[in-house]
Amino acid sequence: MPFVVLPHCLWRLPFAFDFTMGTVQPAGPLPWWAPGYVLGLSLLTEGLALLCTGLVSGWGEVVPVWVPLIGGRRVAPLAAIIPATLGGLGLVALWDSMPLAWFGLLGFHEVAFGNGWWMVLARVCISPVMLWGPIVLALAYAYYRRRRAV
Repeated sequence: MPFVVLPHCLWRLPFAFDFTMGTVQPAGPLPWWAPGYVLGLSLLTEGLALLCTGLVSGWGEVVPVWVPLIGGRRVAPLAAIIPATLGGLGLVALWDSMPLAWFGLLGFHEVAFGNGWWMVLARVCISPVMLWGPIVLALAYAYYRRRRAV
């Protein structure tokens, strides 16, 4: 899962240093906190994607022993299924409307680009993140199916 969101995170990083990646936007200095915010957002995104691995690995069923206080205990199935389902639905709502913006449908609009090559690069980098929500929902369902008898 981290590799699905990696192109989007890498696309986002140059914006932290005031490189517009071909977007046409009003000029103006970035606030002092922008680099930290963009870097933190990319790290948070990758961290959440890495958490999805728990839906298909052993540490999604038993908390690793190195975790303080709860290490070695079984993970209650609903403690993973509910956040994964809500997160997957939120990701679908957030990212899967992107094609509407690409084609200007239903009032959605994409950021303007200086030329078509920047637009293609942006779409190639951002498109995989649209799979994140549906994949998380599929993983949550598979986790539910695997753990329901337990």
